Amino acid sequence: MTSTADHLATIEALRARDFPAQRRGPGFHVADLRVSEDFWDADLTRVEEVLEEFEAELGVLVQVLTLRWGAPRVLDLADVLERSAMGEPVPPPLDDLCGYVPELYVWRVDGRWVGLGVGQGDRELPFQLLVAIGESGVG
Repeated sequence: MTSTADHLATIEALRARDFPAQRRGPGFHVADLRVSEDFWDADLTRVEEVLEEFEAELGVLVQVLTLRWGAPRVLDLADVLERSAMGEPVPPPLDDLCGYVPELYVWRVDGRWVGLGVGQGDRELPFQLLVAIGESGVG
């Protein structure tokens, strides 16, 4: 298991990294801070325990970054998923994240946005604590 300090170091490294020069649309980075085991044969109790761990870890990171950058905006990605399903354009990386992350805690820092969330692509798949950093379109 990784620590809050490890997560913060990853976030800072991604914030400092340039976006690719060749791209379509806004630049962004998405990285897993932590990934659980999968749940193909797990009972619901185990799934709930792991989700609680991931949400607690997210909560600690949100508190630390709130002290550093101020209160985040909470972005409900269900609205983004609905727009995507209706064929409306959704900017990357939200077009991908909305399929498995229900909400992002988003800060605007030094001209970029930083988002944190917990997601799970399907009941059997692992939970992911992730960070997304972009240059426009959110926050």
